[in-house]
Amino acid sequence: MPSDFGALSLVPPVLAIVLAVITRRAMLSLFIGVWTGGIIYSGNVGIAKTFDWIINSIGNSTFNAKILVFTMLLGAGIALIWRLGGAMAITRFATRRIDSHRKVGVVGWLLGLIWNFDDYANNAIVGSSLKSIADEKRMSREKLAYILDSTAAPMATIGISSWVAFEIGLIADQYKKLGIAEQTPTATATFLHSVPYNMYSILALAMVGIIVISGRDFGEMLDAENRAQRTGNVIRDDANPLQNIKDDLGKPLDDDAPLRTFILPVFALVAVVVGGAVMMGYSPGRTTIEMVNNTNIATALVWGSFAMVATAIVLALAEGVMTLDQTMDTILDGFGTMLPAVSILVLAWSIGSVASALGTGQYVTQYASGTVSPTVLPVVIFLISAVISLAIGTSWGTMSIMTPIVIPLAWKIGGYSPGFIAVSVGAMFSGAIFGDNCSPISDTTVLASTFAGSDHIDHVRTQMYYAFTVLTATAFLYLLYGLTSVGPLVLLPIGLVTLIALVYAFSGLDARRKDISPKPASSQSPNRSVTSDD
Repeated sequence: MPSDFGALSLVPPVLAIVLAVITRRAMLSLFIGVWTGGIIYSGNVGIAKTFDWIINSIGNSTFNAKILVFTMLLGAGIALIWRLGGAMAITRFATRRIDSHRKVGVVGWLLGLIWNFDDYANNAIVGSSLKSIADEKRMSREKLAYILDSTAAPMATIGISSWVAFEIGLIADQYKKLGIAEQTPTATATFLHSVPYNMYSILALAMVGIIVISGRDFGEMLDAENRAQRTGNVIRDDANPLQNIKDDLGKPLDDDAPLRTFILPVFALVAVVVGGAVMMGYSPGRTTIEMVNNTNIATALVWGSFAMVATAIVLALAEGVMTLDQTMDTILDGFGTMLPAVSILVLAWSIGSVASALGTGQYVTQYASGTVSPTVLPVVIFLISAVISLAIGTSWGTMSIMTPIVIPLAWKIGGYSPGFIAVSVGAMFSGAIFGDNCSPISDTTVLASTFAGSDHIDHVRTQMYYAFTVLTATAFLYLLYGLTSVGPLVLLPIGLVTLIALVYAFSGLDARRKDISPKPASSQSPNRSVTSDD
């Protein structure tokens, strides 16, 4: 169904994105975007509709409410660990083993690949674990945020996660509505067949590895890394990081805290999240996919973050480092550190409601059902999904909009081939992850900035260079598939070689233009420590 608002439906999300990038003020830009949507929708000043969307983004979605509770509790847990000296303890421990800038990046990349069952938890746990040692090795906060963001959603969409259950459900629903379930493999089989064709996600993960192993950067990330290595400033002088523990909480109470003050709360978080998800999804006879499909990851995240806070309180009291009153005050302070992130999350969800009400996705896709040949259909699906996801800031929303269009289109244009459906579904998921990966109004992008302690718009601006590089390589592969019909065993190696060539070419050209090293981390003295702001 076409949008009733036509091209006007693009204005709120595009305005919010452009203002955020230009002004570096994410909260103000998002609010203006929502308000503009209210004006377009209601035909007047739009204030009433603006606040309806903002309030509904919290009150009408238990998922959103749980994510807010999880985020606040996680802020409290991180604050308690900081005050106990746990962050310093893990830094001392890691420094003896992670002795270089490159190793910090590689460890972050590998942890992102391993921690694949949820993008929110990925950002929180990997970011909290590595931020102090990343500061020690003069890794810019923008670089850390990039590592978190570009492993979280791309890995969750192909790993054993709540994302997979959601994606399989979308496919199954369309098979049922089209009446083709008997003519196709199961929805689960179609999803598994689509994974190698989810090329943006796979290449985005590869891109992180290329960047951290080669040590090469380009675009604004090269400037950020050069600044961090040259001056020790892991954020810009006038940046506004979404989380700044040291400024908000002061110095740790114990400068020589044992490692357990970090390990035990984080272990409680991980164990309860995993255990809770398994418990809710388990039933005799269920497969792993069925367990994932029946669990509730948002609830498990709330349980895990509460367990983290409770464990930290017990440690504080048992070690005699803090009184009960001090732990309660620290919890409130921890909530405060998360308020900027929570505010942006709420506004990001609100502008998603604006896009839904105005029919932004429908407007972008209404021409996709025209005459499109099988040769170009995968690349067209990929690019349209990328545009929608960038505009509305949610990969799940993009998948929900595109699946009812993509599967019938692929079934008809592809000559009723189940294999072509899998290719098209993979292309759709790829485009959805691109927007989730770099849109300033994406909740995953906000959380990556939060747990890396980065200025949000600095993270977006530095990551966009890498995301668009992967976008270009992925579009090339889909076009190559359409022209040759070669499979992913040939396409993905070509994509990997293309990415390596682009990274070396862009980093070399940019470094010469700026007259600096394309590998700024190589200038760091390995034994020189850095005092960060966090």
